[in-house]
Amino acid sequence: MTDQSFRFPRFFVTAPAPCPYIPGRAERKVFTEIKGSDATAMTEALSRIGFRRSQNVVYRPSCDGCAACVSVRVAAGEFVASTSQKRLLKRHADLDVSACEPWSTEEQYELMRRYLGARHPAGGMAAMDAYDFADMVEQTPVETVVIEYREPAADEESGRPGRLVGACLTDKQSDGLSLVYSFFDPDAAKALGRPSLGTFIILDHIVRAQRAGLPYVYLGYWIEGREQMDYKTRFAPVERLGPRGWVRG
Repeated sequence: MTDQSFRFPRFFVTAPAPCPYIPGRAERKVFTEIKGSDATAMTEALSRIGFRRSQNVVYRPSCDGCAACVSVRVAAGEFVASTSQKRLLKRHADLDVSACEPWSTEEQYELMRRYLGARHPAGGMAAMDAYDFADMVEQTPVETVVIEYREPAADEESGRPGRLVGACLTDKQSDGLSLVYSFFDPDAAKALGRPSLGTFIILDHIVRAQRAGLPYVYLGYWIEGREQMDYKTRFAPVERLGPRGWVRG
């Protein structure tokens, strides 16, 4: 699908707030609401210039004197897994993976709470309650799925699914998959022998994009020198959005 013509959106700018990534700096965002029959075309066009979706809004950083947040995407069609990534794909190949409709569940919410408590206890999403989580998952004007990652069922005859160990809210675009938000069991590595589930979720999305003939997997924003974001550049070839468009490196 090519970009379609659509109404020119009206943009707004948030008030400055403390930056969650770089101490001492202020964060501002420019955003617009996504709705109507042209929601898909608008979301895709804006994603190609660095916007991210959250519910029925798309946004991007617009900070005075700072351009540290850089949009990154994986060129999925050219991606070749490294030796360690191949081992990881093999290690988790027994997981039951399914693309579900964007309806929130208590099981997903509890997994999200454990993940945030262990990995981002002081982050902006730490105070998210079940209603906030439901809004995040269910309020979408575009084609969205929740991809669930489960342990194999202990008793297949019972029909009960295995333990949920990871999930990702994912938008489907004509040029790729956009990871809106992923989360996983922070204790899985020790308790279940499931290392690097976050990396595996990205690898699984790259494989899904390749199978569907989609060229990209969008990973959101990356900040150079921030250790917690380094993983986003480990899926070569990676493209970064700059003043002259998307470039490799």
